[in-house]
Amino acid sequence: MANTTVPDYCKGETALAPGTKDIFVQLVLSFALGLTAFVAFCILRPRWKSLYAARRRRENPEIALPNLPDSFLGWIPALYRVTEDQVLASAGLDGFVFLSFFKMSLRLFATMLFFAATVLWPIHRTFDAYPDPNHPTPPKNSSITLDSVFSRDWSEDETPSLTFEGKHGFSDKGWSYLWSYLAFTWFFSLLTIYFMNTETFKIVKIRQDYLGTQSTITDRTFRLTGIPKDLRTEKKIKDFVENLEIGHVKSVSLCREWGELDSLVARRQKTLYKLEEAWSAYRSQKAVASRAVTAPDTARDESEQAGDAEDDDPNEHLLADEGGVRDAAADRQRPKIRLRFGFLKMRNRKIDALDYYEEKLRQLDENIRVARKKEYTPTDTAFVTMNSIAACQMAIQATLNPRPGQLLTKPAPSPYDVIWRNTYAPRYRRRLQSGIVTVFITILTVLWFFPVAFLASLLSVCSIGLIAPGLAESLQEHDITRALVRTGLPTLVVSLLNVLVPYLYDYLSNIQGFLSQGDVELSAISKNFFFVFFNIFVVYAVSGSAALADFWQIIRDSLSDTNTIASKIAESIQSLSNFYLNFIMLQAFGLFPFKLLQFGSIALYPFYRMGAKTPRHFAQLVQPDLFNYGFFLPTALLVFILCLVYSVLPRAELVLLLGVCYFGIGYFVYKYQLLYSMEQPQHATGGAWPMICRRIIVGVVSFQVVMLAILVLRKAFLQATLVVPLMAMTFWYAYYFHHQFIPLTKFIALRSIKRGTDPGGPSNPSRNEEEPTRLTRRLSTIDEDKEKGISFINPSLIAPLDQPWIYKDPPPPISPTESAGYADSTSDFDPVRYESDNESRVPEGESRPRQNYASTTSTSSSFSLGDTHVWRENGDSNV
Repeated sequence: MANTTVPDYCKGETALAPGTKDIFVQLVLSFALGLTAFVAFCILRPRWKSLYAARRRRENPEIALPNLPDSFLGWIPALYRVTEDQVLASAGLDGFVFLSFFKMSLRLFATMLFFAATVLWPIHRTFDAYPDPNHPTPPKNSSITLDSVFSRDWSEDETPSLTFEGKHGFSDKGWSYLWSYLAFTWFFSLLTIYFMNTETFKIVKIRQDYLGTQSTITDRTFRLTGIPKDLRTEKKIKDFVENLEIGHVKSVSLCREWGELDSLVARRQKTLYKLEEAWSAYRSQKAVASRAVTAPDTARDESEQAGDAEDDDPNEHLLADEGGVRDAAADRQRPKIRLRFGFLKMRNRKIDALDYYEEKLRQLDENIRVARKKEYTPTDTAFVTMNSIAACQMAIQATLNPRPGQLLTKPAPSPYDVIWRNTYAPRYRRRLQSGIVTVFITILTVLWFFPVAFLASLLSVCSIGLIAPGLAESLQEHDITRALVRTGLPTLVVSLLNVLVPYLYDYLSNIQGFLSQGDVELSAISKNFFFVFFNIFVVYAVSGSAALADFWQIIRDSLSDTNTIASKIAESIQSLSNFYLNFIMLQAFGLFPFKLLQFGSIALYPFYRMGAKTPRHFAQLVQPDLFNYGFFLPTALLVFILCLVYSVLPRAELVLLLGVCYFGIGYFVYKYQLLYSMEQPQHATGGAWPMICRRIIVGVVSFQVVMLAILVLRKAFLQATLVVPLMAMTFWYAYYFHHQFIPLTKFIALRSIKRGTDPGGPSNPSRNEEEPTRLTRRLSTIDEDKEKGISFINPSLIAPLDQPWIYKDPPPPISPTESAGYADSTSDFDPVRYESDNESRVPEGESRPRQNYASTTSTSSSFSLGDTHVWRENGDSNV
């Protein structure tokens, strides 16, 4: 028989989730971690400018971002003074929207903190709640918390009603206290909607001005899908659009089945990397042999050694001494590979790797040249570029065809944002991929129940005692260890899940069949938010005060009695307040400084450095990290919802204070990374803002549901009933938001478009003439800089084929005719050409790459490696 004896540490307040001492331990731990990382960042920032000022170094000098001082803390006020216009010009609409969410949250929770500290906190201190009928008169001056309400199990006859003793009986004060719950539920809900609505108006206005005053090929292009087979030619599509009399068509890019060509280009890229690795292995072997040959000989006199030392050129450290290499050529072994062939690949032979990959690369180059001249079967998708932005917007916002599913128009992504392999994938295949990914995520969400519920069981020593009684007894005897297990371990593991799980969902979003990286990014945000909200908030709300073995029992009981799940959620929400305090505390004070430090890049750099073999690998090491919104935004939305849910409950002032700290610190951290240290290649034109607003509305509804459950359980049915109209208003606002604001976040209003007859003038005719136009004074936007000279053409058709990067400097560029891939095959590639600046020559006895390359370097490899230590002090050139 199971032991039903309840240990002493499972009685009363000790049975609850983490307590006050645990919060103090978590605070000390978070500050220790965060302060260490912040001090390290302030010390390393002026020394490793290639890492912490990487984006600033590569940015257009016309974008006037300030140079941050190298002093220990001097960069903070300089970063604070960066204006919204500078953020918009440097980080684009996506970065501006992301930072606007943090600023709005900071202002909102600062306002709520004021009212919580001045009104709610005195109410909680004044009114003494004690529901036990055996103790009708609570002690004087005892602080009010609802912990006593949820610290024991109540039978049906003992269900507590939050009553308070006063002059006229128990119900008077209780009535007024619960009315304060209702009043602040209404006030904070409406305040949140007001702040969100105001910020939405601001973002819509700035977005319309920003896109209306720039001129890019993306703004003049729309995506046409569902093209019938009888219209699948460029000329017919052009005639069809122009017959609509909405404008003139400048160009049409009809997507075709380029699978064969894309496959050849991908195979060539792999072969190129293998050839470069083979050359790297050969040259490293040559360097070792050169050092052995050029070692001082005992027969040589000191004068000869001194003369040799004077002739040594330090700029030729990658090239061996010519005479030494010639003497050691016979001892050098060219790299070999094992080639398998014959029946079932049972036979094999070792061949020269350089010769094999060079010949294979030559054959692939020839095949690509032939494939580029082929005609491919057209698909039902095309990119149509109009002669004006207004004509493009009219086409996007109109219905072109009366037949459903045909000739549908959508805004086009940026050319460098298009995932071309999905443009020619059949629609049914992309829908099938999307459905499979959705089903997989649903199954994965159910599977997450087990680890998350297990983590929830660690919040209580009693729950640990059900699984490991000996461990629970040991923890009960050691306060610090118990605090670390109940607070540090669960919050740390949950935070690690927030770091690791987004990589999985990002991969799933990439294979879902989206046509642009911007859509992939938005999908990743949605998936990651669903994970953190459902598993960290909903599952914890059900199982937070129960052991893993009791979780399914709670679910079974809830199916027969809905009051069970409501009761458990209300109890868990109240008892988990300390856990969520610790979670927000760790995120704000402990992990944000590590994000600023870019600890992941620093920790992984030695491994990447050891794995780098070729100059191309070394060049990739100095590329700025990518800022992935799907990794950062969901956690911020979860913290927003947590602060809102606990904004009325006891300790609301502490939760809101931590929320202010979280969004304040996060604003500075992400502002620095977006402006100075990270790249953001996505082009979503602020498309994340509607997603942010929808999740905020979900948080508002969650807040109202929790308050409704608490009022119902306290038998305050009138107050609970008055929450229902508030929920109805919130749903109405969600409908209003969708119909009023979503079109303005997807399209450009015709009135916002700057006409060619009014260059530099206000984009909005109704604007006051004395009001300065915030966006027309700059020379160009970041999108215009990125899209200069590009078009909607599959890069496999026109992109130059990279030459092998063997020496420290990249291969030289070639003529535009050759870069298109139609060069004469007799053109010679000589590695001496890009060593000539140092008067370097390939020594006799060293083989040269033998193939003829009609290509140039990629744009991502447009600068030399330089120092192999990418974070070495390089002076002002890095800024």
